[in-house]
Amino acid sequence: MSQIGAPRGRTCSRSPRSRTLRSVATLTSAVLAVTVLAGCSSDEADEARAAAQDNAPAARDKVADGGTLRWAVDALPTTLNTFQADADGTTSRIAGAVLPSLYTIDERGRPRLNPDYLETAQVVETEPKQVVLYKLNQQAVWSDGREIGAPDFVAQWRALSGRDTAYWTARNSGYERIEKIERGKNDLEVRVTFSKPYADWQSLFTPLYPKQVMGSPISFNDGARTTLKASAGPFLLKAIDRKNGDVTLTRNPRWWGQPAKLDSMVLKAVARADRADALAAGTLDLAEIDGSTAERISLALRDARAGRSGAQAAVAHGPGASITPAKALKSWALAHGSDEGKAEEVQAAREKNQKAIAAYATAQDTLAKYVVRKSLEPAYTQLSLNGESGPLADERVRRAVARAINRRELAESVLKPLGLPADPPGSHLALAGQAAYADSSDALGNQDTAEARALLADAGWVPGGAARKPADAGTKAGSEAEKKAAEKKAAEQKAGEKEKAGEGAKKEGAEKRDAAATDAEKQAADTATDAKKQAADTASDEGLYIVGDDKPGERRAAPAPVLGAGGPENGTNILAPAPAAARQSAALLARAEALDTGTGAGAHAAQTIARTDKGVAGAYAPRGTAAPVTAPEANKGLGKDGKALSLRFVLPSGPGSESLRAVGDRIVRMLDAVGIRTEVSKVSDDSFFKDHVASGDYDLALYSWPASAFPATDARPIFAKPEPASDGSLLVEQNYSRVGTDRIDQLFDQAAGTLDEEEARELVRQADARIWAAAGSIPLYQRPQLVAARADLVNAGAWGLAGPRYQDIGFKKRETSKGAERTP
Repeated sequence: MSQIGAPRGRTCSRSPRSRTLRSVATLTSAVLAVTVLAGCSSDEADEARAAAQDNAPAARDKVADGGTLRWAVDALPTTLNTFQADADGTTSRIAGAVLPSLYTIDERGRPRLNPDYLETAQVVETEPKQVVLYKLNQQAVWSDGREIGAPDFVAQWRALSGRDTAYWTARNSGYERIEKIERGKNDLEVRVTFSKPYADWQSLFTPLYPKQVMGSPISFNDGARTTLKASAGPFLLKAIDRKNGDVTLTRNPRWWGQPAKLDSMVLKAVARADRADALAAGTLDLAEIDGSTAERISLALRDARAGRSGAQAAVAHGPGASITPAKALKSWALAHGSDEGKAEEVQAAREKNQKAIAAYATAQDTLAKYVVRKSLEPAYTQLSLNGESGPLADERVRRAVARAINRRELAESVLKPLGLPADPPGSHLALAGQAAYADSSDALGNQDTAEARALLADAGWVPGGAARKPADAGTKAGSEAEKKAAEKKAAEQKAGEKEKAGEGAKKEGAEKRDAAATDAEKQAADTATDAKKQAADTASDEGLYIVGDDKPGERRAAPAPVLGAGGPENGTNILAPAPAAARQSAALLARAEALDTGTGAGAHAAQTIARTDKGVAGAYAPRGTAAPVTAPEANKGLGKDGKALSLRFVLPSGPGSESLRAVGDRIVRMLDAVGIRTEVSKVSDDSFFKDHVASGDYDLALYSWPASAFPATDARPIFAKPEPASDGSLLVEQNYSRVGTDRIDQLFDQAAGTLDEEEARELVRQADARIWAAAGSIPLYQRPQLVAARADLVNAGAWGLAGPRYQDIGFKKRETSKGAERTP
């Protein structure tokens, strides 16, 4: 997740580094600073990268007092309680403006103490229990005049601890670790004692709700859905107008901090597909937009700078651009000709076109008053692989999918046209620029067609496999013979237990099958013996063929053919990846272990793997096994046990998802190149996540996760190992790929339970390496963020990793001969 921006100076001092970030955003484009100074470590260089904000920063004395900001949101909030399951981005935006945030997120994605609410907050005891002492700002009060204090902390803890199921909470991470909350030496001190250590304690009590909201299940569940009984931010919630789709926030007269520059903010529900028209009509001041709208604004600005009016622009590149002199003359002639019917038709068309030209001209004149502000969202888009059932339940197939995909190509297709850096993300848990960021993607490996095919062949997916019957006993040896022998023994035991009338005929049939199985076993054993003899006569590199190890122009001698080992039906002699999946798993886990510790049993293997510069070396094949299929063979499609390899790829069909669908099309072509067929299902935006991703009705899907300043807490439910419920269903929390391991869970728990920040970051990195190796989620690119803003709007736009400072947003003062005056 690289980012760009103006280079910033940095010393190489080892001051304590803060934790990472995870917050939600949308589409934009700016710049991330990448500064590598002589003498800095690679970790420090990673830390130096940060998302550059593109928000027209201005000192407060340059910002006019007053005015109303019209800010587009996706929809009106269904609840004002951010801790409920149906809270959305609008809920969070309102909470940020009207409720206390004890910690805010800075431009590098780090939590920072908010002096508007806290004087200090620190761990004052670690033994026998962790104790955090909060000293509150003496002026901090709720809108009803009551001071913010321990009763509010206690009410929020009790509501979110999970102990009282009457509270319908969506999350309680961290609150369940609190043992008690007490008043300190005075009313401005709050002591929070934890039952066990909690590294991410800074994530708690943000936002902080008043005890009137958190004090009872009724007020929590229902009361805070449509109104807030008290608030304590630079703005107040004035009204929610569901008829017109507006939420109005006004300046808080009891606010003790720097006063809000704006009189009010109106959050207007405008669908993303309608924002270009709303901007052209001049009804918005700030809106996240898509690439096509951004291009139209850029075109309007170029026309304005060139002195071209909207009417001229309409002729140059608008509805009038296709009208040549010849077409205009012909149209005029038909409109004034003797054929009255035709003349009436042409006149109507000319009038319609003139209206379109006029509308376009007016729109372009209005759009020239906006600018496009760009950055990268604190979020990444991933390809999710549903590992619950089907082909993707096999980790080799998931890894094959990952190795078939060129992540850099996908990132460049989305970000390069926007002028953004296109390095694919190296972490599931942090963004470049954050303290916990480390590129662990080589635990899985980069795009490698040969490796992808090798993994698929290892898993049994071969050309022609769709036409074969599952049981082909006459051509299989070794493990298949053992399987038949086991089936024979089981059949004998079952027959012995059933000594009932009429079982004689069944027993006789079983004996015949046993005899056939015995013959097959003998034949297989003979075949295996012959193969061993031949292998003993052939001396070289311990009988191993490393896929992709051939030098250009060279070819290893092919071993004797083994029928039924994955080769073509005609028995052509080819080389194959190892059928032993344990080798591949061991290599991946060795890499993950090396990333965990840098030493230990897996370190040497990991170093060997790293030298390939392609990540994990994939298939190591004993002599006699089939090689990965070549491109022409892969294009025939793969199958196994009579079934074709086909994955259901679910994508949203809405008007704002064009870029996502374009990425999906590229992925389809990449998978097709290695023989993986896809069935693309385009579903409505409303049902995409709820009815398909969350319910597990997909094989492949594209969606995004936000980043976090507290990955040990916030990311754990996303990657936690699913657990079976008592009713037979699977409890997945937010792990919609349904892929996880006990070790990943342990690493998250350890990271959340240590108060050593460096240790916590290292544990998070170890967890990320294992998430890569499990191949349930493949990060593709950090999401772009494009924001249309009125040209005179300052301290607003694309914030990058940080959050808005609402009281600083406003319109720039205009300079006149008499000095500065307020912008209307």
